[in-house]
Amino acid sequence: MPADELRVGESRTLRFEGRPHGSGISFFLVENTPGQGPGLHRHPYSETWTVLEGEATIRAGGETLVARAGDTAVVGAGVWHGFTNTGSGVLRIMCVHASDVMIQEWLHEQ
Repeated sequence: MPADELRVGESRTLRFEGRPHGSGISFFLVENTPGQGPGLHRHPYSETWTVLEGEATIRAGGETLVARAGDTAVVGAGVWHGFTNTGSGVLRIMCVHASDVMIQEWLHEQ
């Protein structure tokens, strides 16, 4: 499927939900500039990240870790998490949701 069909608005981020395509997973392929990233949120399923380019500081539960190109991190179901591009260039990160639909709850909406 063409990237333009998955693009989120005018951003460089792609969003794929698996259910309509017979896939058991969903994902975001994110491109962020320094300082960008999603705030704290959680899902009722696990999420796995792989950094493709750049550097991300990931917060998950009470832990903070820095992940760079080639690194993978996993957060369990129900754990508050988020990440920020803390590098000096573009962050490209694949965020795989272990669900055929995306379900997100944002902390700031609590």
